[in-house]
Amino acid sequence: MLPRSTDPFPDAIAAFVSLVWLGMLLGVSFLATPVKFQAPSLELDVALDVGRVTFDIFSKIELGLAALLVIATFFPRAPRAEMVFTAVAVLVVSIQAFWLLPVLEMRVEAVISGEPLPPSPHHLAYTVLEAVKAVTLVAVGLVALFRLGWRVRPEKVAGSL
Repeated sequence: MLPRSTDPFPDAIAAFVSLVWLGMLLGVSFLATPVKFQAPSLELDVALDVGRVTFDIFSKIELGLAALLVIATFFPRAPRAEMVFTAVAVLVVSIQAFWLLPVLEMRVEAVISGEPLPPSPHHLAYTVLEAVKAVTLVAVGLVALFRLGWRVRPEKVAGSL
């Protein structure tokens, strides 16, 4: 088995990728998407179509970020916790991209074409997975930052209050 890496560069990449990905995830999934449905002048079919296109593109970006994160954590052999959190994030984005998004896209197409559909658990599942992904990205970023020597020092925090 290969020894764990002590080179700080992969940790810097992992921290950067995970936290940039987290920011994009929060902006797209937890801010822009819910807000768009609050706009009274935006018709439901238009909002759904915009959402479909947004999540299709964002999914491709996330798959690229997932690949970068895998390279930064698995190939230099990061600590087990960092690899587990990365694996969870990659698993979640894969489930979303290859199963949930196609199902949701079919539902959006049906709604846009005027076909009434019964409620389904797919949107809730996607939202729960987004939350899981956000937590794992925070965890990857924190593990990588700690390995880079980033520490919260209680005396510094108390002195700044």
